Amino acid sequence: MTPADHLDAVNLAREAGQLLLGLRARIGAEPPDDVKAEGDRRSHELLMAKLAERHPDDAVLSEEGTDDRRRLEAARVWIVDPLDGTREFGEPPRTDWAVHVALVVGGDPVAGAVALPAQGRVLSTFDPPSVPAPGPRVRLVVSRSRPPAWASVLVDALGAELVEMGSAGAKAMAIVQGEADVYAHAGGQHEWDSAAPVAVAGAAGLHCSRIDGSPLVYNRPDPWLPDLLICRPELAGRVIAALR
Repeated sequence: MTPADHLDAVNLAREAGQLLLGLRARIGAEPPDDVKAEGDRRSHELLMAKLAERHPDDAVLSEEGTDDRRRLEAARVWIVDPLDGTREFGEPPRTDWAVHVALVVGGDPVAGAVALPAQGRVLSTFDPPSVPAPGPRVRLVVSRSRPPAWASVLVDALGAELVEMGSAGAKAMAIVQGEADVYAHAGGQHEWDSAAPVAVAGAAGLHCSRIDGSPLVYNRPDPWLPDLLICRPELAGRVIAALR
């Protein structure tokens, strides 16, 4: 890994985000489902082309691509989600959708960027953000479409209030930006849903793990990674204990 890898993640995520903003402007004049499908495809094509140009010896795992099993032998693997939160992307003016770009080495996401195009932001390991001070009450961010059944357990254990949001990347970056304090998910995800968010959140000093506290490992034969915990480090023990 080099400093250029961090910057490449930023530039790739930003460029894909700008492409998606241009496509999103067509919603209304064109059916949302058509624009969403085109957004998934064209963002994937852009990222694959740019990575092939800049990092021809690296492997890539993309949500929208065929899984090339040669990645399992590769020293460096880029894991990307060209459009995280496709549903929210198709519902202007919602801002909770993202583009994820991460570089994984030895199972760890060592560089990454999460673009929040509708918010005009890219958060990354190139310039790790500083997490703001906590508010007076713990805020637990959950999926707006499928909140976990055990959310009430954490609400009681932490005295928390719920914040509903789409996109795994947007939820994770809400913790980084101090808009929430805990993101715990167990409804099923893949590696591309969390690799870049974990890279950025970890660089910002947040706790990142499975919900039982075990490490997150990427570039495995099966990219299914069903659960995730990103939170302020001082809350990690309480969250893990409550979920047990």
